[in-house]
Amino acid sequence: MRFFLFLAIILAFPAVSGAESRFVEVTAPGNRQLKMAVAPPRAVDTAPDVRISRQISDVLVFDVTLSGIAVAENRELQPLAAGTVMADSDFIAWQTGGIDLLVRSGYTVNGDQLTIEFRLFDVASRKMVTAKRYLGTSKDLRRFAHSFADEILRAFTGEKGCFTTRIAYVTTKTGNKEIWIMDWDGNNPLPLTRNGSINLNPDFSPDGREILFTSYKRGNPDLYKRALSSPVEIPLSRRSGLNITGNWSPDGTKIALALSKDGDAEIYTIARDGSKPVRLTINPALDLYPSWSPDGKQIAFLSDRLGKPQIFVMASDGGGVRRLTTSGAYNVNPRWSPKGDKIAYARMQGGSFQIFVISPDGGGDTQLTSEGSNENPAWSPDGRFITFSSKRSSGDGIYVMRCDGTAQIRVAQGKGSFFQPIWSPR
Repeated sequence: MRFFLFLAIILAFPAVSGAESRFVEVTAPGNRQLKMAVAPPRAVDTAPDVRISRQISDVLVFDVTLSGIAVAENRELQPLAAGTVMADSDFIAWQTGGIDLLVRSGYTVNGDQLTIEFRLFDVASRKMVTAKRYLGTSKDLRRFAHSFADEILRAFTGEKGCFTTRIAYVTTKTGNKEIWIMDWDGNNPLPLTRNGSINLNPDFSPDGREILFTSYKRGNPDLYKRALSSPVEIPLSRRSGLNITGNWSPDGTKIALALSKDGDAEIYTIARDGSKPVRLTINPALDLYPSWSPDGKQIAFLSDRLGKPQIFVMASDGGGVRRLTTSGAYNVNPRWSPKGDKIAYARMQGGSFQIFVISPDGGGDTQLTSEGSNENPAWSPDGRFITFSSKRSSGDGIYVMRCDGTAQIRVAQGKGSFFQPIWSPR
């Protein structure tokens, strides 16, 4: 794993302290959405590099705009001789141009070493909101920009963003069903499995260092885990029959999964090393896709015990089973939100699947997608976004949308199929 030196400087409004507020509030005139300008990054004591400047700007614009806190654009109104420092008079052109927030940045390249400094300004108040400096190598360029986008979100919501996280998914681009991983925005795709078999249902450990998956590489659907830093695939459950849809508990001590060693598929838990199987469901039906609540006290799962697949919820010891979904005849793929207030799932309607969210008490059942066929929803670690697989006229692939269903955008595409995405922890 590649490590880099991280130096952060945070400066906030003088009127805002930790005791008074966790975040800065900026309101656009006329209740319109905030507009953010990302000025072209300036080369500092180094030769200008168009590629570096463009990548920094593009990452920030993409992240901030998709977050919904502001509409961002690459824009320059008034170049500054002083780089990222702004005087009162420098804000006038931006304010006249209808800009509420401004990002200025400067970079220095020394061989393979890269330093980037970012500053975020509130144009109306003519104040700097936050600033950070990152030191590393040229390979860290996009990560630095994503990191500052995280800090922009923290400044205005009180919660750090998820823009430095990654998404694992299954793809057939190599001719087999292999698990790949990419940055959340679709960049830097890399293969995780290369066993030339069928590999399904990836799931990240709570610390983000390991991944669970089911593989048919020995002929049976067995459960494996591997560290992201190692190609070694460690078998966890190779019991007779199905060993599928594994899901880590929030504390990382257990794994919920579906086993069919006793006949039909039932929900079990096993220890993180694959030992100590405990059966949770007892029903002559298919029980699959367990998903832990973030407090570890409940598990949502799929069952066809009423004839058609529906989403159920039970206590993590198997007690208190209750039906969650009451609408639709075919509901699958439950995933609990990181804040515990919603469960995302896919419902078959009109011959295709659509993504819905529902409260754990069964209320607020809401449809989020309507175009094409959409499955396998998974939440970002901050709960702001949902990733999912989709087959639609604009192209098949892995998509990301805000948790209210807006701003749906494809982040992975290409040869073959793409499905079963899962978001990494921060």
